[in-house]
Amino acid sequence: MAEEVAAAERAQRACAETVSRLRAAGVPTEALAEYVPPRRVLLWTRPATMQRLGEVWRLGSLLLGTDGGLYAVGRATRAAERGRPGYQSVSREERRELAAAALRGGFEVGSPVNYDAAPIPLDASALASLPPECPVGFADGEVRVRWRAGADLNGAPPLSEFLAERAGLLIDPPV
Repeated sequence: MAEEVAAAERAQRACAETVSRLRAAGVPTEALAEYVPPRRVLLWTRPATMQRLGEVWRLGSLLLGTDGGLYAVGRATRAAERGRPGYQSVSREERRELAAAALRGGFEVGSPVNYDAAPIPLDASALASLPPECPVGFADGEVRVRWRAGADLNGAPPLSEFLAERAGLLIDPPV
């Protein structure tokens, strides 16, 4: 248990340091939201919308909140007008409706909105019980990042290295 406590503290410190580094560099954030499905109110149906939860940076398979919270990437859209139906395909119409829901949620046109992101607890008690579908896991005394869901943690980079590398790419992108 002492090993998990130390690993959790290192992981939380790595998140806090990465937030400071990204803020100092002025890296723009993206919105984190919750999708609110359409619902009936008396005789009318209120359209779907998105409720703002906070701001995050996208770091590969993870989202790092401005508060230092860590999330598994869910889905994303860009806020946009719904427009007239084109009936190209059902999936295209669903994507257009999601973009319109983001706009109805108060997000600016064209701004990226992440939703359905799962929070990842970084406390000692939760580390040992993270499921294999989670991009983060505990192995060899470290919190490690999987490159894909269900991948083995052997050889996976520690969270601190992963965050440092991904933050470096946002701060100073390759040409």
